[in-house]
Amino acid sequence: MKGRESGMPDISQWEAFFNTSCILDRLDLLESPGDVVEFGCGYGIFTLPAAQRIRGTVFALEIETELVLETSRKVAESGLENVLVERRDFVASGCGRPDGSIGYAMLFNILHIEDPVGLLREAHRALKPGGKVGIIHWRNDIPTPRGPSFEIRPGPVDCRRWGEEAGLQFVRDEELCCCSWHWGMVMQRP
Repeated sequence: MKGRESGMPDISQWEAFFNTSCILDRLDLLESPGDVVEFGCGYGIFTLPAAQRIRGTVFALEIETELVLETSRKVAESGLENVLVERRDFVASGCGRPDGSIGYAMLFNILHIEDPVGLLREAHRALKPGGKVGIIHWRNDIPTPRGPSFEIRPGPVDCRRWGEEAGLQFVRDEELCCCSWHWGMVMQRP
């Protein structure tokens, strides 16, 4: 089931909102954490940069067929062999990875869904001990050019509380000076 208010603009507009390398750096996807799961890969703008950084596999999950096709096309054109793009309803059926098998989970602009704690629990389940979760979301303290309505847009306090409820440990908030419309956070499986 597609999350509420999860529509995507055209790709050129979407790409203009992010400095992907800076975000991945600031959210600790600097070294090879093993395998990575990306919950909601969209157009794949984080998928390829993540795959270029790691030795493991990026499992890029997305519910919308056209976005799966777009990301798959980009992966094929890049020549990267460590990406698996999958059409999957991870909210209903999980990420499909074994317990404790993932080193890093990307939860980017997705925790406005109906059950954010459930999604964070799924990330916790799949993470190996010490594995990290990178979270970004649209800021809720200023007007932004996109993003879900303010009524459902989570802030850092919400996401930290939800992550801790899901069993994750707070590492830090991260100011994304390279991406003025978003805030970031790192959490970890103890």
